[in-house]
Amino acid sequence: MPGQNSAMAYYLGIDGGGTKTRCVLADESMVLATAMSGGSNIVRLGETQARDALHAAVRQVCATSNISPAQISAICIGAAGAARPEIAAKIRTILAELISEIAPETTLPKIEVVGDMTIALEAAFGAGPGVIAIAGTGSIAYGRDAHGRIARAGGWGFAVSDEGSGHWIGRCAISAILSAHDQGLETALTAIVLQAWKLNTLDELVQQANSTPPPDFPRLFPFVLRAADEGDSAARDLLNDAGAKLAALAAIVIRRLAPDTSAVMLPVAMLPVAMTGSVFRQSPDVREVFYNTLQTSLPGTDVRQDIVDPIEGALARARATQ
Repeated sequence: MPGQNSAMAYYLGIDGGGTKTRCVLADESMVLATAMSGGSNIVRLGETQARDALHAAVRQVCATSNISPAQISAICIGAAGAARPEIAAKIRTILAELISEIAPETTLPKIEVVGDMTIALEAAFGAGPGVIAIAGTGSIAYGRDAHGRIARAGGWGFAVSDEGSGHWIGRCAISAILSAHDQGLETALTAIVLQAWKLNTLDELVQQANSTPPPDFPRLFPFVLRAADEGDSAARDLLNDAGAKLAALAAIVIRRLAPDTSAVMLPVAMLPVAMTGSVFRQSPDVREVFYNTLQTSLPGTDVRQDIVDPIEGALARARATQ
């Protein structure tokens, strides 16, 4: 049994998102178990909910592998907002609490807390150069050149930024519904969103959309996809706009890291682009527009078609701490 070998080193990688928390436990050569719980974004959801989600995911993955959390050698978690030292400190404390509760005398594992974009970039390119475009609950473009210089665009929070994200798409879907109503136009989004939020009238929709705290806009994303699949032009326009805005963010990062791209195409080839997040994963329309827009603005850009799994980057960083 894994838990009977006390000399075995165990590594924990965590992708702490706004909607879900994914956790993978591995030894030096193979993955032993995975687990998933609710969102753990402290900024969006608060410390209590983040603690519950993180503890649940870690307990589950350890129980499946028949080991104690106290046996973990190193942990790496990528989380939105973790670039802020105070947020990173809270997350580190939450993970340390779990191990201290189970085995108070145990030496804590190495716990690395980084931004979600850091583990995504790691998963896509390792230590090499590249740009990762992330579109999940939130969004950001983040890149590194061959000299290790870093640049980012977007990702400043759902209230003022996060273009092309699930939250942005959900909020813009409400705007599209109301704009169509103002113009006397029909959109399939109206009935679909009213059903999703269990509402009957536009007045109720307006009240819900403007409530405090704000409603869970990201959960409308699948319903926008459904409307687009049914041929609704407003929904399709919204997904196309999301792809274009995400491409614009990636282009900003490429130009900042390779400012001569307009004159010399070689730097573009040296900065491949990858995609990750539920918006890219679930919407071929967003992926296609993202690709085409980048090819128009920066011809020759190497856009990787495979969707990156950030948790692989978290696990790689945890293993690298030893």
